[in-house]
Amino acid sequence: MHISSESSILYFGTPVILVSTVNPDGSFNLAPISSIFWLGWRAVIGVGSSSQTARNLRRNGVCVLNLASVNEVEAVNRLAKTTGSDAMSPWKAGIGYRYEKNKFELAGLTPQQSETVAAARVQECLVQQECTVAAMHGIADDEAMLKGGILTFELRIQRLHVDASLLLDGNPDRIDPDKWQPLIMSFQKFYGLDNQQLHASTLSTIPEKAYRSPEVDKARQLPVLSQT
Repeated sequence: MHISSESSILYFGTPVILVSTVNPDGSFNLAPISSIFWLGWRAVIGVGSSSQTARNLRRNGVCVLNLASVNEVEAVNRLAKTTGSDAMSPWKAGIGYRYEKNKFELAGLTPQQSETVAAARVQECLVQQECTVAAMHGIADDEAMLKGGILTFELRIQRLHVDASLLLDGNPDRIDPDKWQPLIMSFQKFYGLDNQQLHASTLSTIPEKAYRSPEVDKARQLPVLSQT
């Protein structure tokens, strides 16, 4: 039986990506995200507008999407509740985020030079996508309380790097899904494709009510359609 729910978190299971961007001083920012999808050689990501990732993308329009596997779960968790922006939003400050300049060093990951963009790849990630920004769009700009808080970026993939261990035998252009084990974020916790929780998640310690959107209250006020 279905019941009406007001869950504040709707991450039902999405891949974890480490987004590498270039800071104004030429150093690299590295941010874990789970708001992403692909259509062909285009990707769409969602990030907070005040994040260093968003600032860097708006300024120079380049990044690398480094797809985390289950092997990078500890490194990803080290980046939880950190920001590369020294002027973080009040929301992040309120839930315990801290400023961290050296994200690669903190995570214990290795920057690797890209071929077509200035942003660094993550050497440990088996799949890397060099990208440029094709378009930017605000999310929830029709709501006064949410306007300007979230941005989506449409990214054009310019180069795809795949570790040879993931390829179908004898075919460099086909990834074998039986060999790829992505890191999945589900309701702020880390999972693999076998649905087993992999590692303690720092993000999951944030109270779910901190993510509650005013749109939940607006949705509650909608009239129920008559049943026939």
